[in-house]
Amino acid sequence: MDLSCQKSLTFWCDDVINRAGEINAWKSPEFRHAIEATGRKKIIIAGIVTDVCLMFPAISAVAEGYDVYAVVDASGTWNSAVAEASIHRMTQAGVKVATWASVLAEVMDDWRSEHGLALGDVLGEHTSYRWVYNSFVQATNQ
Repeated sequence: MDLSCQKSLTFWCDDVINRAGEINAWKSPEFRHAIEATGRKKIIIAGIVTDVCLMFPAISAVAEGYDVYAVVDASGTWNSAVAEASIHRMTQAGVKVATWASVLAEVMDDWRSEHGLALGDVLGEHTSYRWVYNSFVQATNQ
């Protein structure tokens, strides 16, 4: 993804938040402040492990009124049972479970958008969406 495209995606963060030891990142005042400082109510989140680093702050943020998208295929897990249990628990709590490709497509919104073709290239390089994307490019002579 080129730098101009990255700059257009406003969820990029330049700061690393070092927590004091809170397992649930949402319980870290620095983490919460960083989220609140954006003024946004929609959060896209992934975590190192799905059942802790992703699930705990996602559920906590929903409880605080945020619209949370948990990107499960950008998060790790030990096995499919852990992934399924985490997804069920998050879904029951109101978290929207998503994949990285669906989040990218939703952010992109339109192939014809300012960065649609660049983001389409990312989809085309990493998923079977390349057939859909290539079809669009050929049909529109992009």
